[in-house]
Amino acid sequence: MLPTIAREGHVVVMIDQRKLPSKEIYVRCRTAPEVARAIKTMVIRGAPAIGVAAAYGLAIGVRGSRMTGTQRLAAEFYKLCELMAATRPTAVNLFWAIERMKRSFAAGVEAGESVDQLKDRLDREAELIHDEDVASCRAMGAHGAAVVPDEACILTHCNAGALATAGYGTALGVIRGAVEAGKRITVLADETRPFLQGARLTAWELVRDGIHTTVITDNMAGALMARGLIDIVVVGADRIAANGDTANKIGTYSVAILAREHRIPFYVAAPLSTIDLRTPDGSQIPIEERNAREVTHLGGSQLTPAGAHIRNPAFDVTPHHLIAGIITERGVFRAPFTDSLRSAFQPAITA
Repeated sequence: MLPTIAREGHVVVMIDQRKLPSKEIYVRCRTAPEVARAIKTMVIRGAPAIGVAAAYGLAIGVRGSRMTGTQRLAAEFYKLCELMAATRPTAVNLFWAIERMKRSFAAGVEAGESVDQLKDRLDREAELIHDEDVASCRAMGAHGAAVVPDEACILTHCNAGALATAGYGTALGVIRGAVEAGKRITVLADETRPFLQGARLTAWELVRDGIHTTVITDNMAGALMARGLIDIVVVGADRIAANGDTANKIGTYSVAILAREHRIPFYVAAPLSTIDLRTPDGSQIPIEERNAREVTHLGGSQLTPAGAHIRNPAFDVTPHHLIAGIITERGVFRAPFTDSLRSAFQPAITA
C-alpha cells in the first residue's frame, strides 16, 4: 500500500488524490500554508488523514520559523493553528489534531523549554498522531471483521481506506480485516458523486489489494438491495455526534435509509478522534458547501447548462437510529450511543 502521507525531513509528502487512478503524483509541501492549501483543495482528504496532515503542517511550520523567543514563536504557532482550522469545517479530526498540538506546545512552554525544544516536541507529537492513526485503523479492522459474515457482499460509500487515513483505512480497514481473517468477501463501491471517491479511490485501493470489487453508480444501491445482493454496509465518518448521529460523504444518509428498508445492517467505522462528544447531535455539525464546479464539470467537460443553480454540500448526516454499530479501535459500540460512546473514552480497566 502506497503511503497517503509521510514526512521527509522538513517536507510533508502526500499522494495527490485528485489525480488518481490515472496518475500517481506526489505533492511536496515545504510550508504550513502549502499543507493548508493541500487540505482545502483535496490533495489529501478523509477525516483522519486531514488530522495527520494538519499536525505535520504545524510541525514543519514551527520548524521553519525564524523566531528566537518563545513568546514570538507561540504567536506564530497559534496563527498557523488558525490557518489550519479554516481549511475544512466538517471533519472533526482536523480540530482534534490542532488541539492536541496546542496542548503539547503549551506543556512545553509551561515546562520552560527552549525554542529548539518546542520544535522537537511538535515534531514528536505529529509523528505520534501519524503512528497512532495507523495502529487504530488496524485495531478497528480486527474488531470490524467480526461483524462481517463470511461470503458477504459489502457496500461502501465514498473512500474510507488507506487514502483517507495515515494507512490501512477505517471502513476499508474493516474489509481488509475480514479478508485477513480468512473471510471470502466481495465489495460494491458506490461511485460517490460528485468527487467520485468511490470510483476513483476505493476501487483503486481494493483492486491493488486483490479484493473483488465492483463499482456501481450511487442510484443503483437500492435496486441491488431489493435483489438480495448486498449483505452489509460499512462506511466511514467525518464527525460523530455524542448521540451517534454521523456526518459522512453526501449520499450516505440515502444509503442508510435504503439499508434500513431492506433490513441490511449499516455500520460506521471511525477512530475515537472522529467522535465529538461536545456536539450533542447531528443538527449541530457544520456541513461544508464546496465549489459548484465539482458538480458542473467532470474534468474539463461541462455537464450542466450555464445559468443552472448548483448545490454542493460535501456531507450529510445519518441519524443514529439507522446505525447498527460504530466500529472503533476500542470495539464496536451500539445503541444507546449517548451512553456507549461516552464509555469508549473511559480508561480501560486492567486486572
